[in-house]
Amino acid sequence: MSTVQVETPGGAYPIHVAAGRLDALAQSIPGDATAIAIVTNPTVAAHYAGRVEQALARTGKRVLRIELPDGEAHKDWRTLNLIFDSLLQNKLDRKAVLLALGGGVVGDICGFAAASYMRGIRFIQVPTTLLAQVDSSVGGKTAINHPLGKNMIGAFYQPLAVEIDTDVLATLPAREVSAGLAEVIKHGLIIDAEFFAWCERNAAALRALDPQAITYAIQRSCELKAQVVSQDERESGLRAILNFGHTFGHAIESGMGYGQWLHGEAVGCGMVQAAELSALTLGLPAESVERVRALVQAIGCPIQPPDLGTERWIDLMQVDKKTEGGQLRFVLLPEIGQARLQAAPLDDVRRALEKTVAPAAA
Repeated sequence: MSTVQVETPGGAYPIHVAAGRLDALAQSIPGDATAIAIVTNPTVAAHYAGRVEQALARTGKRVLRIELPDGEAHKDWRTLNLIFDSLLQNKLDRKAVLLALGGGVVGDICGFAAASYMRGIRFIQVPTTLLAQVDSSVGGKTAINHPLGKNMIGAFYQPLAVEIDTDVLATLPAREVSAGLAEVIKHGLIIDAEFFAWCERNAAALRALDPQAITYAIQRSCELKAQVVSQDERESGLRAILNFGHTFGHAIESGMGYGQWLHGEAVGCGMVQAAELSALTLGLPAESVERVRALVQAIGCPIQPPDLGTERWIDLMQVDKKTEGGQLRFVLLPEIGQARLQAAPLDDVRRALEKTVAPAAA
């Protein structure tokens, strides 16, 4: 088993990465826990809920299951209240523990419920998608969506632990694997050029879920994200670089309707757009832009975004947590392996949209 330690003012906790980790979940439950509520969805529950309940039964604690509707379209107030309804109906107290068993939607909404219920109870992340394993489960970001913006209502709230079982990836559709790999290569683009080059060499093995390659990719992604989060828990500065590709990506998700594109697909495509903008604004070399485009395509993510209309694109991107005083700010690359947050001229943004949404060869 590999262990990555996260240290933040809001809490220190381990990320455990290993095959078969679902069967060891009892080890992460505090001794004083009065009950454990598994928050999941029907798709994940069909594969793993029984196994997790059996593992948690070894604690001797009361275990209950809360199933939420599946998908990004349900990451909202109504679904959040389903968790609160169950917790209150079952009289769970402040020493209860929530366990998020699912992908990023389940993890985000369960974490926000934990941050809010009785002003904060403990929770554990058990991510079952590659995207959640390498990104959303690490760092304490919890949220729900609003019709006017993605993840605009939430809290920074750290889990007790992140338990990553690499075996669960075998049940993922290929599209979900590609979506997760987008966040993997993002970590290389913003922090570690050598890791990005490793991803280029191992793209086929990663898509095939080669055990050695995917385990290393998860571990390294968690290490890189933990480095950033430990320095900037609440995204006041450095942590913003983790949003590379997300300003464009969130606009795709909002503009198309949540759930039409997977989050990782939108981020992958958004990274191609952000690379083009980096070339215009910071002079990122053309060959680097092509490396980004080629690897996003190699992992199976879209590289051409939908045509939402230029002004609609800009309106959607202005509803972004990085926007200040109405000025659009993006995470951009001066070179692969380095990233910074800065304002981009609207003319450059429009040109980047023209180059990506409607390429000359189309």
